[in-house]
Amino acid sequence: MSSDFNFIVFDSAEQVALEAAQYIAQRINYFVEQNTICHVVLPGGTTPQRCLEHLSAIDLPWGNIHWYPGDERCYPEGHADRNDTMILNTLFTDASHVVENFHPMPAELGAERGAERYCEQLDSIGLFDLVVLGMGEDGHTASLFPGNDALKKQASAVPVFNSPTPPSDRVSISLKMLKQASERVVIATGENKREAFNRLSNGEQLPVVMIKPDRWFVDEQAVADISVT
Repeated sequence: MSSDFNFIVFDSAEQVALEAAQYIAQRINYFVEQNTICHVVLPGGTTPQRCLEHLSAIDLPWGNIHWYPGDERCYPEGHADRNDTMILNTLFTDASHVVENFHPMPAELGAERGAERYCEQLDSIGLFDLVVLGMGEDGHTASLFPGNDALKKQASAVPVFNSPTPPSDRVSISLKMLKQASERVVIATGENKREAFNRLSNGEQLPVVMIKPDRWFVDEQAVADISVT
């Protein structure tokens, strides 16, 4: 694997989630010290969910942090499979957590209208400080899938159609905006991620590497087939 990949490898998915949460908290504190406000993109997915549970227990300057889902499925508000439902249930678990600082995507309006509305919000904040994302088995991140037209769109939030996994329609923060963040972190664990890492090690430009991650939190199962030294 290229030395450009900054992998931090742990024994288990649980350790990845814990260590990533501690690192995210450290970086949030840094950005708050630098800028007073910190804008953070959050992932969906199983391993990131555990990470957010750990993060919710850390003493943070909650009033100074603004949170944004990296993508959203076009389901009705409150749907169990929406990312914002998971984020609200795992991260905002204490009265000190400022839920008003969480900015869900209006994906219930449909991909086109939801993206347009979210662009208005994203364009008002400038750049993200910290982007935290997961990786799918096909190397997608957020809802940016290999070969999908959404990868080429330049707006800050983009409609996504023809997702290879349900639902077909989604809203995602764009590749362009994710790449421009001050720092980008990817969390990926499990044997089912090995094929994607094998493809990345062979130089394939999958969406997850196109965002140019600064740091990868992975477990041994995910990268068992490649050299990460």
